[in-house]
Amino acid sequence: MREITAEIQRLKKERKATILAHYYQEGEIQELADFTGDSLALARAATKVENPIIVFCGVHFMAETAKILNPEKKVLLPDLLAGCSLADSCPADKLARYQEMLRINGRKFQTVTYINSTAGVKALSDWVVTSGNAMEIIHRVPKEMEILFVPDRHLGQYLEEVTGRKMILWDGACMVHEIFSLGDLLAMKKQHPGALTIAHPECPANIRAHSDFVGGTEAMLRKIATLEKDSEIIVATEPNMLWQMEHKFPRHRYHPVPGITCACNKCPHMGRNTLEKLADCLENDTPEIFWSPSFDRAREVLQRSLLN
Repeated sequence: MREITAEIQRLKKERKATILAHYYQEGEIQELADFTGDSLALARAATKVENPIIVFCGVHFMAETAKILNPEKKVLLPDLLAGCSLADSCPADKLARYQEMLRINGRKFQTVTYINSTAGVKALSDWVVTSGNAMEIIHRVPKEMEILFVPDRHLGQYLEEVTGRKMILWDGACMVHEIFSLGDLLAMKKQHPGALTIAHPECPANIRAHSDFVGGTEAMLRKIATLEKDSEIIVATEPNMLWQMEHKFPRHRYHPVPGITCACNKCPHMGRNTLEKLADCLENDTPEIFWSPSFDRAREVLQRSLLN
């Protein structure tokens, strides 16, 4: 571990590369990164990178977003197969057909798209949101327009609850957040009476209903920062997030909620990035995210939604 970490540090300096890592990466990767954060923070951080190479330790749509916002930079992803169940649930051609059907039926709408989506889908959208800025963007949509929210139905339901705006919801879900076990959550709350339960808005309504706080990963960290006493915290999101919590707020005790089918439901796509692949990526200058025709329109939407 020490040898490969030293090798990554050496290569990063030699190649003049900046490493961005999502909170759902393994702790040893987060520790090596120049910037860590949620999708919104990393998208914004990518635009401020001065080095010519960005190595994005996350999933494909995140690296794609970094390239779209930084066309002049070389953007590398340690494993091109690091995908996303949400992005897979909403192919661009299927969305385009659905949008056309709504228009034929006389529906006036704007498409608000969760950032967990392909560039092709972003290019068909009016807005792109993260869990960190979704409420703000929803309030920008004119009242006379319907909202087509894609692809996460659970996040969409949550936004309906907190904004009061009814939406047309795409039938997509995160494979990690959808399988949290309500029974195990209730058992944990009984085992740790008085614990604060926090959940990501990608979780289903039954998990959110039994949580004390619902918010994206950055919002979770801000919430924990307000706790004055040492606390027990039950966490319903990807379990690698606990590394960041323990790193920043070590005085609390954290308990990850297990999934229905496994005790530790880590994202298998995030897990495809390893220290070995990160080192190989820096050594060989590949795999690279290349510019695609859909990126031009997606860039316009991303800049308006995330940078303004």
